Amino acid sequence: MAAGDHGITAEGVSAFPSEVTPQMVFNFLGGGAAINALARQAGARVTVLDAGVAAEMPSHPNLINAKVALGTNNFAQGPAMTRDQAVQAIEAGIAAVAREVEQGLHMVGTGDMGIGNTTPSSAICVALTGADVAEVTGRGTGIDKTAWENKVKVIKDALELNQPNPADALDVLTKVGGFEIGAIAGVCLGAAAHRIPVLVDGFISTAGALIAAGLAPLSRHYMIAAHRSVEPGHRIMQSHLNLHPIFDLDLRLGEGTGGALAMPVVAAATAALNEMATFAEAAVSGKIEE
Repeated sequence: MAAGDHGITAEGVSAFPSEVTPQMVFNFLGGGAAINALARQAGARVTVLDAGVAAEMPSHPNLINAKVALGTNNFAQGPAMTRDQAVQAIEAGIAAVAREVEQGLHMVGTGDMGIGNTTPSSAICVALTGADVAEVTGRGTGIDKTAWENKVKVIKDALELNQPNPADALDVLTKVGGFEIGAIAGVCLGAAAHRIPVLVDGFISTAGALIAAGLAPLSRHYMIAAHRSVEPGHRIMQSHLNLHPIFDLDLRLGEGTGGALAMPVVAAATAALNEMATFAEAAVSGKIEE
């Protein structure tokens, strides 16, 4: 799971304050969040990559400190980050996968934590798919209609101001992205490099997957869509990537919860593929020839 904060929250796009991001990271590390419960059921471990939380986090065995900065800039006023920072965030995700591979990783699920991060995810979706802002922008953490209308306007104005280049995924990340979204893109790229399947979680994770696919199109073949969330842009992202979700359960939590739920399904499919005998091996008769 990658975590980071966002300067765009200054525009009133979230129902919760940025202080929630480090508070939830502490909860993840303490084992008390939904993702922890579901990961235990799936036999998975939860690792948090701090790509840009706007607070200094204490050392912990399950925390990777790869902080690029204390949150992104407010992209309603200019680029969210520098191009070098975007590269740094992606490389942090790649390095995290390499570290976990050394500990026996054979399947990875993405997750996110970052108050306000549905806003950059919507902006990324629009920039890379050409969809309409209102069509892809949801209520995030539960904002009301007035706040949603403001969120749509903020995204439209920010895209007009920053002019992200859809032919350059790194430029899109730089202009309207987030540090944790860049790290998730790196996780997708790192998994592909190690030929490991990556279960892409919800809306924010799929924004990272869009960036990864823009940088290395073949990485898409290692992506599995864990689920489809209630965020309206998620379907558009998945369609753009030609990914079909395992579950469609109206999930909205993030954290990687959809990926944890899907892990046993992927494991079962792998077991069936590897362990089932063919009809010939099992001496089962074939079709009757006409």
